[in-house]
Amino acid sequence: MVVAKGIVVLFGIVFLFAGGVMLIRPTLFRSWIAKAGSTPLINYGEITIRLIPAIAMVYVAPETKLPLFFQLFGGIMIVTSLVLYVTPRKAHHQLSLGFAEKLKPVYLQCIAPLAFVIGMGLIYFLF
Repeated sequence: MVVAKGIVVLFGIVFLFAGGVMLIRPTLFRSWIAKAGSTPLINYGEITIRLIPAIAMVYVAPETKLPLFFQLFGGIMIVTSLVLYVTPRKAHHQLSLGFAEKLKPVYLQCIAPLAFVIGMGLIYFLF
């Protein structure tokens, strides 16, 4: 349980970091989105890195202040990760390129506070 909670805390910190990058360097964040699925290593590495905290969230859910949220958020991430595992890598990359193009820097800066709220919420409601 301690390891799973540590993974969820790290995931919350990743959201805080991502929010900071979206706010301060939105074009850099867009370039990261565009790289999703670009190579086999990035594709499967990214999906696996999503899957680990998702499983941890579902595992720790009963001991959190918001068990339903942790179960749903983790469960949705598990399902989407499994879908991405079977999605052709090039299709995943094309989707990422499309999102990166549509997410203008100002949009990323506007949604950066949401990343902060999610990151802080994951940590706060975990304990």
